[in-house]
This record gives sequence, structure tokens and C-alpha cells, in this order.
Amino acid sequence: MGSPSFTPTPGWLDHDRHPSSPTFRLPPGTVDAHCHVFGPGAVFPYAPERKYTPTDAGRDELFALRDHLGVSRSVIVQATCHGADNRAMVDAVRAAGDRARGIATVRPDVTDAELATLHESGVRGVRFNFLKRLVDAAPADDLAVIAAKIAPFGWHAVVYFEAESLDELEGVLGGLPVPLVVDHMGRPDVTRDVHGTAFSHFLRFVDRHDVWVKVSCPERLSVSGPPARDGERDAYRDVVPFARRVVAEFGDRVLWGTDWPHPNLTDHMPDDGLLVDHVPHVAPSSGSQQRLLVDNPMRLYWPEEVRP
Repeated sequence: MGSPSFTPTPGWLDHDRHPSSPTFRLPPGTVDAHCHVFGPGAVFPYAPERKYTPTDAGRDELFALRDHLGVSRSVIVQATCHGADNRAMVDAVRAAGDRARGIATVRPDVTDAELATLHESGVRGVRFNFLKRLVDAAPADDLAVIAAKIAPFGWHAVVYFEAESLDELEGVLGGLPVPLVVDHMGRPDVTRDVHGTAFSHFLRFVDRHDVWVKVSCPERLSVSGPPARDGERDAYRDVVPFARRVVAEFGDRVLWGTDWPHPNLTDHMPDDGLLVDHVPHVAPSSGSQQRLLVDNPMRLYWPEEVRP
């Protein structure tokens, strides 16, 4: 039987294969706490139930980008196009040695033995996606079952939802027996007041439940978009006040990531070098940068290396 062949979703935007070199120098030990691998499909086929088919973006490209940007370690998050088949992610984590950790997607019937194998491979959490355009059904009913199974391993749950979904999800999420990490600041509407009711509600949720927050994906949240003129390095300005507020109020529970290779974008594909240069706009001081990029992700993903 031959290798499977996959045609990308019509209009799919390919990732930038020649990103610029950032002008901001990342501190030693920086962790990209949110990135993915896609395939390659001939080796790790995409899931039949997927909502999109990407172009291949495998581990070698990820590692090359990591080194180009000056990143030391990566947290590789299972992509929805692979469903609950974690082989591509696990392969990348294993290939990186101790320079990577993984976030898996599992089903409620996952066994302790399967979780133990994932843990040995470097997996430290599971992801729940509540975006209906990416999954067939919100997994709220599965959360408690899976959370109870992963708790003994010391894992956490990564959750991805739209801002307007928080009201219906907070009761479920707040009762889980594992730490929570929220992707992309809960996808706030950046055209609204950063001190308004909606974003303040999200931050109260973060405070009440000791939630970690990824100040990632300004390219997904922005309305103003990338720089209008070549040479500008302060893109996605409308996202900055929201990320700055999270960093200022929860500096010991914030994480940063590139989201490479940026799935499902429709208007533009970001320059990963520019995303690095976005960091000092949201974390202005060297201390806040150190916590965001190094100290916090090390404490969450490599606690055995963190001095008490």
C-alpha cells in the first residue's frame, strides 16, 4: 500500500519558510510554549475527522525555526488535524530530547498504561478545544473523566475557547482537579475596552482559579494587523494593551508561544521574527520577559530543573 496523499484545504495559507531575524534577543532558556507539527502526512496521516488539511510542517522545520529565532525549548501542542493520534507530536518531542514537552489529545477511554507511555515520551498535559469550527462537539462532558485520569501524572489541561463561551464553561473548568492553561488570552475582542466588562470577567476567572494564560497569537486577535510599512517591528498594536494587562496582573502565570505553523489563518501569514519582536511590547521589563519566556514555562514543564 502506498503512502497517503493529502491535498491542502482550498485557500490554505502556507507558513512563512523564510522568517526575518528578530531584533529582540530572546533571553537564554526561552521556551516557545505553543507550537505544532503537521505530519508529514505521508508518515503521520491526518485524521479522517479533521476540519482542515494543512500543508506539511514537520519536526525538522520546527527545530530549524527554533534555532533561527533563538528559542531553547518547545512545547508541542497536538494539532486538531491529527485528532487523537498523537504520533507526530510524540515523534517530535522524542526527537528533541529534553528540549521539548508535549500536549496531547486523548479520549475518555484512554488507559493508565497509554497515559504512562505518553508521560515517558515527554507529554505533560492534554488539550481541550471548544471552537466549534475546529471540533465536532465541545468536549465538556469528557473533561471530568479525562482530568481525573491525568491528575495522578501531575499534568494540566490546556483549553481553547472563544471569549463569549466563558460564562457557560467556567463552572466546568473551575471544578477540574488539574491546573488550567488558557490559549491565546481566551480570544478577547481587541476592539473593546481592555478595562471593560468582558476582559475583566476573563481576568477574574484567571484570578479565582489560578489559571495560566498564554499571551500568544496576536496575529489571530488583531484587527489592525501586521505593519503597514516595511521595516516596522511593532505589529499587532491593538493586541498589546490586552497582553500587557495580563502580564502586569499575572506575571508569574503567563506563557508565550509562536503558534507555528499558524493553522487556519485566512488574511495573512505572520513573520515569526516579527512575533518575537512583539514580546518586549507586551512584557516591557527584563524581569517580566524572564518570567514570561523562561521562568514560568520551566516551572510548569521542567519543574525538576527549577531550583526551590
